[in-house]
Amino acid sequence: MPLADWTFLNVLWEMIIFFAFVIWIWLLITVFIDIFRRRDAGGFAKALWIIVVIALPYLGVLVYLIVEHNGMAERSEKQVQSMQAQQEAYIKSVAGSTPADQIAQAKTLLDSGSITQAEFDAIKAKALG
Repeated sequence: MPLADWTFLNVLWEMIIFFAFVIWIWLLITVFIDIFRRRDAGGFAKALWIIVVIALPYLGVLVYLIVEHNGMAERSEKQVQSMQAQQEAYIKSVAGSTPADQIAQAKTLLDSGSITQAEFDAIKAKALG
């Protein structure tokens, strides 16, 4: 079809078809990720779902989404919670000590004689403010 023969409706229809295909690919990848992430299904069940999704591409994806929608949501929620917990643990490990920890360390240094009372007060004021 030469470019001059294209109408606005032809372009619009091609765009709709293209984006529908992209959405289907995205759903297919999401289903494959969920199939391999499942811990409640054995290898045979996973292999059977893979065969169904590959043999009947559109119908297989839709059937999986209908049958496993609750499980997919739960697994996604668990993964998000796990990632948030890991992120919080990392932030806490990198962020350093709390003001109370800084004051306690300064008190230890003051008791050992490494710093003076004025230095301790400065560290305490910095930690608190």
